[in-house]
Amino acid sequence: MSTTGFIGGGRVTRILLGGWSHAARFPSSVIVCEPDDAAFDKIAALGPRAERAGLEAAAAADVVFLALHPPQIVPTLVAIRRLVRPGTVVVSLAPKITLRQLSDASGTVRVARLIPNAPSIVGQGYNPVSFGAGLDAGGRTTLRALSAAWGQTPEVDERDLEAFAILTGMGPTYFWPQWQALRDVARSLGLSGHAADAGLRAMVAGSMATLLDSGLPPWAVMDLVPVKPLAEREPGLVAMYQELLPALHRKIAPVDDQPAHASQGQRQG
Repeated sequence: MSTTGFIGGGRVTRILLGGWSHAARFPSSVIVCEPDDAAFDKIAALGPRAERAGLEAAAAADVVFLALHPPQIVPTLVAIRRLVRPGTVVVSLAPKITLRQLSDASGTVRVARLIPNAPSIVGQGYNPVSFGAGLDAGGRTTLRALSAAWGQTPEVDERDLEAFAILTGMGPTYFWPQWQALRDVARSLGLSGHAADAGLRAMVAGSMATLLDSGLPPWAVMDLVPVKPLAEREPGLVAMYQELLPALHRKIAPVDDQPAHASQGQRQG
């Protein structure tokens, strides 16, 4: 029986397990290493099929997802290096730490990196993935099968993953507060919850299609609606994007000048 292990049981793990639950495609054996009781209780609420276990059990799974902050990844891999089996696939869910660093620290070339997207919890995610050169077709197929319930998992160049972290990984956070505020305003103006939600859903999808698929230049798209109630605030909003997001991208860019771990040789899976 194949096993899937998660080291770390925070938001990202809940998103991905929630996606499996939503699609009724939960793997047969899921092990989660999460020392915090409150964090694991949130995972348990998704369903009884995730088993809580220690670091050794999670590290010995057939596929090991590292749901950790970037500074924790290399030390954790060094700690579990002796536990990672030759056939294991090690998958990082964080920016900054490269495939090379994952291999150096874990002692295996069967590695991948995936940038999760929160809509995966409802099967509509966009989760770019990069595979290590040593990960064979079987390992890639296994990972694609696990990620199928989450939505799209396009293979991309590793150097683009941090840009996708800014665009798709963090992207929903830029819009959710605005959409919820618009939802609340629509209801305060007399629309029922159902009517407000239906209108919001159609407006967002149609607006995106107009920007990307109409063939019009961006300025012409934005000129289609004559009344712009928030026009005076737009320059400040655009400036925040142009200032804050490139700065964040620089912060999460990989630093891979030196091997992450002085290994005695990498195992080939």
